[in-house]
Amino acid sequence: MKSKGILEEINKGFLFVDGSCGTLLQGMGLQPGELPETWNIRHPERIKAMHRAYLEAGANVLTTNSFGASPLHYSGEGEFSLEAVTSAAVKLAREAIDEFEASGLPFSDEPHFVALDIGPLGKLLKPFGDLDFEDAAGFFKKTVEAGCEGADLVLVETMNDIYEAKAAVLAAKESCGLPVVLTCAFDEGGKLLTGSSPRIETAVAEGLGACALGINCSLGPEAMLPIVEELCRYSSVPVWVSPNAGLPRSENGKTVYNVTAEDFTASMVKIAQLGARVLGGCCGTNPEFIRQMRAAVSRLEPKPVTFKNDTLITSYSRCVEFGAKTVIIGERINPTGKKRFKQALREHDIEYILQEGANQQDAGAEVLDVNVGLPEIDEPAMMAEVTGELQSVTELPLQIDSTDPAALERALRLYNGKAMINSVNGKAEVMDAVFPIAAKYGGLIVALTLDESGIPETAEGRVAIAEKICARAAEYGIHKKDLIIDPLAMTVSSDPHAAEATLGALEQLREKGFMTSLGVSNISFGLPERRLLNASFLTLAMDRGLGAAIMNPGSPDMMNALRSFNALRGLDPAFEAYIEQASKQPAPAAGPANAAPAAPAPGSAQPEGLEDPLITAIRKGLKEHAARLTGEALQTLAPIEVIDTKLIPALDIVGKGFENKTVFLPQLLMAAEAASECFGVIKAKLASEGSGGAPKGRIVLATVKGDIHDIGKNIVKVLLENYGYEVIDLGKDVPPERIVGTAKAENIRLVGLSALMTTTVPAMEETIKQLRSACPGTKVVVGGAVLTQEYADMIGADKYAKDAMETVRYAEEIFA
Repeated sequence: MKSKGILEEINKGFLFVDGSCGTLLQGMGLQPGELPETWNIRHPERIKAMHRAYLEAGANVLTTNSFGASPLHYSGEGEFSLEAVTSAAVKLAREAIDEFEASGLPFSDEPHFVALDIGPLGKLLKPFGDLDFEDAAGFFKKTVEAGCEGADLVLVETMNDIYEAKAAVLAAKESCGLPVVLTCAFDEGGKLLTGSSPRIETAVAEGLGACALGINCSLGPEAMLPIVEELCRYSSVPVWVSPNAGLPRSENGKTVYNVTAEDFTASMVKIAQLGARVLGGCCGTNPEFIRQMRAAVSRLEPKPVTFKNDTLITSYSRCVEFGAKTVIIGERINPTGKKRFKQALREHDIEYILQEGANQQDAGAEVLDVNVGLPEIDEPAMMAEVTGELQSVTELPLQIDSTDPAALERALRLYNGKAMINSVNGKAEVMDAVFPIAAKYGGLIVALTLDESGIPETAEGRVAIAEKICARAAEYGIHKKDLIIDPLAMTVSSDPHAAEATLGALEQLREKGFMTSLGVSNISFGLPERRLLNASFLTLAMDRGLGAAIMNPGSPDMMNALRSFNALRGLDPAFEAYIEQASKQPAPAAGPANAAPAAPAPGSAQPEGLEDPLITAIRKGLKEHAARLTGEALQTLAPIEVIDTKLIPALDIVGKGFENKTVFLPQLLMAAEAASECFGVIKAKLASEGSGGAPKGRIVLATVKGDIHDIGKNIVKVLLENYGYEVIDLGKDVPPERIVGTAKAENIRLVGLSALMTTTVPAMEETIKQLRSACPGTKVVVGGAVLTQEYADMIGADKYAKDAMETVRYAEEIFA
């Protein structure tokens, strides 16, 4: 193995990867629906011939024929077990390299490497799907263990969910000592299926310790240019790029692509000039693509891989960058001084906690602090649960706040993105407990300026502790950009000079290049009208360079101070945030100051400009709250009215946002789950009255033969059911005969077919042909990552749905 050598080679210059496996195997006789990995056993000579062709074309890295190898697809023992097909894949690639390096042919004297290729599992992880994070990590671990012997690196590729990518990277790093690379499959808008951007991939992958990161599949090279540019802008590790040969289409039952080797090469030259260092091909490419690309790119001078000093945290769909202006960290999910919150923790009232999170997001928080520490509860278990539940209803990044290392690790492991970690301090035992956790999972670490001697009274003393913490963090491989220093706001009621010491420390820390944060309201403990001091102190702190304020975003005084400061400092150029804040100011009234408007009665009309609370609850995915509001609405409205005026409008709002790319898949699914809870309440009401509603129509869904990825199909199923359709879900890897037989026997008017892999689209085409013959009146809608409108037209589909909501819209047309 040459795992260390590959890191050296990447840093020296360009490294070239092979191209498509499926395209070549189809040309060698791989049948529609046949699992490519079985050829490692059935036709080893053909797999080696494919590898040899890429080596002769100039590839330095061979990816093993193991993309679909996982316990979900190879669960048995014997000839085609997971261990058998995976270890054979690595063995064949290694043999091909050994034989080639002994051949004396061009490129044979160069270093060559075997990448254990790992693709997605084909399932969406909880809370948005049905696969547990640890189960996913366990599946990936088995694949890595089966194939790591003889490999030089692990390539986690074609990931369209950053959470699944995290499970795979962690599994690889925990199972072997090989370098790990992550490449994701972005759409034309630069987003993953669950809403992650290239910047989010970079933050998460680097935090997890990936040695390189990038993009593959999904797009042709020209369409990848803006995505590669963003990756190169933010990545401190080499960028790996393997595009498709453009868009697919079907010709005589075979999948072909619309980008030639010459055009591919011209675009790859641009990609190399942007800064990508590892270059290869994906679907539709072949050895000629790699040969021409290598010849052209080798003449270029590679751009150096440079360290990027960006301080980032993320959720699955939102990235917060520190440095430009003060970041608002909501402080309300914390039991300190909050009797009602303590009660919620003791009573396991998760809905209350979720509502606190949603309210803070609405008020303007950009990050949510999460602290669930009470002596009488199981903090690690509660922290993990609350973190997961919050990420199902808000896309804001979270600050995991605990003094218990076990609670920190449990939450960080399950966290979907790159979190803040609150906190560490200058005590050696605390640093030694927290830094290993942060180094493993990645995160922005809040560092408090106190140590064994307490909290220094002077700014200089606090800065000295910050520098000590920074030096110790470096020993664990944690860079200064992933530390945010809290110089501690001490109450002025006990020390009138406390504020100035903190402000002085902020200024000195800024000059030394540190990011900073503060729990702002600590300054005013023990004094009346604390809001006045808090707002003034926040303004002073921002003037000294405060990076993040842990504060109550629901406080008008604090938000007024922050928005006004940003407007005056040119940090709100169009004054949008200031104008929005100004619009929230209470109008003069004769009644009591700050009196809240009376809440409308359940089911009654809402004041103009206010969204119906049930619609809001569904939109935000607050399941229990939505179900309770549905029960209240049914006291005054008929079930059909609740459906037509609240549930369907709520789903339409989220659906339109999804179509317009302002709402992403997790939010869509959580809204659908909330609506399902509401429908459950309505069905119970109808059953109690001895009535029930007939479905709008009956639809068959299936993932075609040979394809085991059912994420897309399952999403469509959830949405169709919420819109009132009965779905007959035939599952995955479904033969054409079963789909046709079901459609005919059940007199089905609409069939939905899904495929993710190029090798299984011919099975989709065959299914459509049989449906046309046996069920001429049945409409067929198709979808999947490899499909396009042109491709769908060529295989005879009635409708190509680029996303789940488009399938719903088509069903509405068919059953209108």
